[in-house]
Amino acid sequence: MRHVIALDVGGTGMKAALVGADGALLYEARRATGRERGPDAVVESILGFAAELYAHGRERYGAAAVAAGVAVPGIVDPDRGLAVYAANLGWRDVPLRALLAERLGGLPVALGHDVRTGGLAEGRVGAGRGADRFLFVPLGTGIAGAIGIGGVIEAGAHGYAGEIGHIVVRPGGPACGCGQRGCLETLASASAVSRNWAAASGDPEADAADCAKAVASGDERAVRVWRDAVDALADGLVTALTLLDPRTLIIGGGLAEAGETLFTPLRAAVEERVTFQKLPAIVPAALGDTAGCLGAGLLAWDLLASSEVSA
Repeated sequence: MRHVIALDVGGTGMKAALVGADGALLYEARRATGRERGPDAVVESILGFAAELYAHGRERYGAAAVAAGVAVPGIVDPDRGLAVYAANLGWRDVPLRALLAERLGGLPVALGHDVRTGGLAEGRVGAGRGADRFLFVPLGTGIAGAIGIGGVIEAGAHGYAGEIGHIVVRPGGPACGCGQRGCLETLASASAVSRNWAAASGDPEADAADCAKAVASGDERAVRVWRDAVDALADGLVTALTLLDPRTLIIGGGLAEAGETLFTPLRAAVEERVTFQKLPAIVPAALGDTAGCLGAGLLAWDLLASSEVSA
């Protein structure tokens, strides 16, 4: 069976899969990233994990994988195959594509940004399936975005397109790691809600999921924290849809796990803010934490398709 290797590298864990030509996950595996061991050890873990997947596919299907795709966080240069920078992994200018190709016996390797790769999967086989233009926004530790146009992800001229988390929605607001104040992710990410609910509830261990439960039970303090986050998120999303005019707006990440506790007020808040803009469908992501792996597999298949066309 023809298959590719897919790897999704996160700050805490790595997810890997063998992906068939129809996008099916044929085999899945996970392991810790081990970032506490340093960037060189993380790179070696990635290479070793990929080699294990390669061997497993050969043994199980009687044929080696035909390509590999890997998604990594931070700044990525897919054209040169470089993992340029990732604060949570401590690496700079890692030639990951070349290293993987060497470890895998010259296999074609595609490298992508984790959020854009997850967005690719959501757009093609997940919640955005059939939408010619979509915006994928995961609400996690931070807030990022992936702009989907015609089945591919728009990376921008320098690879920074979609960074919706750094739209300033509250000038002079909380300081952001990017150097600005009042960025969307300082107010509406899962970590922002966790931080604000911990302060409001007096429980330093409380998180966004606890806040959502308290909202559902009618806790007024939680309702205020939640409303502030939803209002900020709606402001950021309306800015994005004014610029991009997506047909579908896909919301994922940890905060989206609150379901209608998030989506009902968010849809209302966005609708209140639009004037001339067309309101997109606002839907939850469908693929969960498998999106990055599926997307890495799609990158690998796309790479093969493009090389076959140019051959």
